[in-house]
Amino acid sequence: MDPLYQQTHKQVHEIQSRMGRLETADKQSVHLVENEIQASIDQIFSRLERLEILSSKEPPNKRQNAKLRVDQLKYDVQHLQTALRNFQHRRHAREQQERQREELLSRTFTTNDSDTTIPMDDSLQFNSSLQKIHHGVDDLILDGHNILDGLRNQRLTLKVGSLLGDREKACCYSLIQQFGACVCVLMCPQIVTF
Repeated sequence: MDPLYQQTHKQVHEIQSRMGRLETADKQSVHLVENEIQASIDQIFSRLERLEILSSKEPPNKRQNAKLRVDQLKYDVQHLQTALRNFQHRRHAREQQERQREELLSRTFTTNDSDTTIPMDDSLQFNSSLQKIHHGVDDLILDGHNILDGLRNQRLTLKVGSLLGDREKACCYSLIQQFGACVCVLMCPQIVTF
């Protein structure tokens, strides 16, 4: 198991050094380097399967340490695989941006045709419907506010009427709320007593 582990460990370090070259490789050779790295990673995965089998056959006192070393190698290889995929994804995104940039730079722009129409009927109808609903909700809120104000005034009128025991005084109090104290004192001088 130890020679296979040493070979695999050495190959992991070689792949790590190749990953550094991947960043500096030119456009033509980057695919070759990627393919070499992927082939090495695949080979390491097959070796790791063999190492797992061998580690389970180790003596019990060495088995846990052997499995731990194999798991560490497996983690390192998975990390390398992820790094390679991330590099490929960034490279594809960069190439796509370059293609789009070139396409935009090479495109010749012309004026719009005279027959250009913008279909806005549905949008306008939807917008006007929304405005009608908005105004309707505003009216409902205003009506509710007015109803609550009317109920408060009735409550006060009934409360004053029950306190005074006289509907005439309650009406005078209602007039005070509406027109002010000066008018009601002239019309109902007895209201001043409470």
